Amino acid sequence: MIGQVNAQELIDFSGKKISGFIIFKITEKLTDLEINDAIWIKTDNYIAIQSDLSVWGKLTGNKVALLEKSENFLTFEITKIADKLNNGKVFSIIISDKGLEELLSPLGFSVGAALSGYQVNIYFQGPAVRVLKKGFKEKLKGFNSIFSEFARKGLSKIGHSPAQDKLRILEKYGAKFYVCQPSMDHFGLKKQDIDFSNIVICEYFTFLEVLDKSDIKFFLQ
Repeated sequence: MIGQVNAQELIDFSGKKISGFIIFKITEKLTDLEINDAIWIKTDNYIAIQSDLSVWGKLTGNKVALLEKSENFLTFEITKIADKLNNGKVFSIIISDKGLEELLSPLGFSVGAALSGYQVNIYFQGPAVRVLKKGFKEKLKGFNSIFSEFARKGLSKIGHSPAQDKLRILEKYGAKFYVCQPSMDHFGLKKQDIDFSNIVICEYFTFLEVLDKSDIKFFLQ
């Protein structure tokens, strides 16, 4: 027992190092709860997770309480306070690369923003438009591409979902995807090849208007 929490009630995230994965699972659990209901989670004793959970609680209005801390693990009580994820702010990002490692930061930030109540807008240009194609699998670059499957499995083990899984999460939480049409032409991507619905096909000026209204703006190559 941890206070009044039975160990069987704990959601165990031990081994997962990616806070976005953990917070997505928490958000999904909270969806089915009433206001002031709580869940209990166990994570590795990992500074980044504790920091991110605390900030996520502040951004969404949900209560995050650390119940227990041991050498290896942390136990939290997460209480649902807010019923909707919407802080009225806008997060916009430009993605130009389709590499496995190169997609981690932009999609990670985007998922984090969406789970914190931001309206997320992503502009895909250059090779990155291929990320939207049905069946896309990100790969390492150059000679290392032969190790891509091994790398994907390692990333999955700690909580990094495949790129298109992250895009599904973003789509579910209302993200809008803007796609550069000249890049589509250059890299042979047809509209019917795109596996997502909330798509705007455009060029720079359309997304400039989005950036002009954004609170947070990212450009990552």
